[in-house]
Amino acid sequence: MYNLLLTGLMIDSVLIVIAVLMQPSKQDDAMSALSGGSPDLFQQQKARGFEAFMQRVTVVLGVIFFVLALALATYHHTSNWILL
Repeated sequence: MYNLLLTGLMIDSVLIVIAVLMQPSKQDDAMSALSGGSPDLFQQQKARGFEAFMQRVTVVLGVIFFVLALALATYHHTSNWILL
């Protein structure tokens, strides 16, 4: 069970990195990347299409990562407690 959870966590980690790298950039130019923002920072634009899909995928993968990490920690803690 421990190896299954650990493998799932590693696969999910790689998928999170891929999903984050596939998201479209919201920076206008290199200067805004260095300065930390742009003049229209507080304008809200709703994500549509591919951008919305990638945001949802990233959130789902993040939730799966959190659940797997908690399950792995709980399983590891209880299995060590029984062995002592």
